[in-house]
Amino acid sequence: MRAISQVRQPYFLPIVFLIVIRLCAKQQVRLRYIPYYKGERLCVVTVASLPPMTSIAYLECSRCHSHISAETPQTLCPVCPTPPAGSLYVRYDFSALRGSLPGAAIAEGTPANPWPGMWRYRAVLPDVEPITLGEGWTPMLRSKRYPNVYLKEEGANPTGTFKARGLALAVTMARHYGLRKLAVPSAGNAAGALAAYAAAAGMEAHIFMPRDVPFANYVEAVAYGANVTLVNGLISDCGRIVAERKAAEGWFDVSTLKEPFRVEGKKTMGYELVEQLGWEYPDAVFYPTGGGVGLIGMWKAFGELEELGWVKPGKRPKMIAVQASGCAPVARAFEAGEKASEMWKDAATFASGLRVPKPYGDAIMLDILRESEGIALALSDEVILTSILDWARNEGIFLSPEGAAATAAYDRLIADGFLQASDRVVLFNTGAGLKYTDVTAEAMGLKRDPQS
Repeated sequence: MRAISQVRQPYFLPIVFLIVIRLCAKQQVRLRYIPYYKGERLCVVTVASLPPMTSIAYLECSRCHSHISAETPQTLCPVCPTPPAGSLYVRYDFSALRGSLPGAAIAEGTPANPWPGMWRYRAVLPDVEPITLGEGWTPMLRSKRYPNVYLKEEGANPTGTFKARGLALAVTMARHYGLRKLAVPSAGNAAGALAAYAAAAGMEAHIFMPRDVPFANYVEAVAYGANVTLVNGLISDCGRIVAERKAAEGWFDVSTLKEPFRVEGKKTMGYELVEQLGWEYPDAVFYPTGGGVGLIGMWKAFGELEELGWVKPGKRPKMIAVQASGCAPVARAFEAGEKASEMWKDAATFASGLRVPKPYGDAIMLDILRESEGIALALSDEVILTSILDWARNEGIFLSPEGAAATAAYDRLIADGFLQASDRVVLFNTGAGLKYTDVTAEAMGLKRDPQS
């Protein structure tokens, strides 16, 4: 619930306050009173805020399901009996929210922060002061050609990609825990996001990424003041360097699924798409899949939404993981009926965010795909490039290569009969196409000077 009242005469205050307080009490809504003067008249803005924040109950291991305290910073499960250690999920005490209306729990902006972004869902996020650059609440664009297709435009985030959500939460919690030095291996976009939020928080960022990442990823990370190392290799090689050096250097590793809070940032995509669709699930969600945090985070969000009673329990959307044929470990494992993926050798695709030879969360993703009756598929770079040009010229949207993998996958699954044109689907464009102009131009055969 939201209530705003402007009172020009002081003697009206008790009556107005009493009415607002009674209304808000029914909705478990807290109030803040902001006095100010307009000329010589005392005015008060009464802002309805959130119900009591949820608290973190514990961290739960995705493998052994042990409960771990969240009082100190955690990476992977410290008690898993056999490797690999499980990723940790944040579990909350939802007792104060369960059964409430979503409108009563969602935060609107304030005069000091008029754009709440993903923090509109802070009732289901850790109760800490956020490091925010305005991430989240990205547009849901309806296709001009396909009436049941919606494009979730994550390129509208700060730093131009969906990575802003996860790193905003990870850096927020790192500051909360008193950490000062963060490190990450990146295929490109996580580098810029960590660098930006670390700069905003006054923290050190140490970034390792392949030498051939899109140039914009390198430039922005350096511009934000991060310590950037370019590596002759893949993100897996970068991850090995971080793992080998983090103890000696005093770095906290915020790698994909190796700390609990990037998933929490990414889960807000699930809350958003459901809210933007009128608190209903779509029939399918297409997600470009490298590390897979977004897919995992959205599935977690759907479970929370059902627990809170904000959506009707029922058939969740089919989750569709989209990869490039030059690096498709999850798609290969899905087709083979395997529980986990194998390392993809000689990974190569111009969709750099999909160039993850073996994601740490592969087993979690494969379980989600099967539970949702979804699928994983891979498309060639040529098909991805065709979809970039198709959407640019017919929809006015310049997709990232990863986003174009999702749009191309939709065409493929409609043609194959896996989905029907009447199915309502959400396609994720995980980044702005402008961040990839060098690699996209190369794929198109374009040169700045046609004579050179």
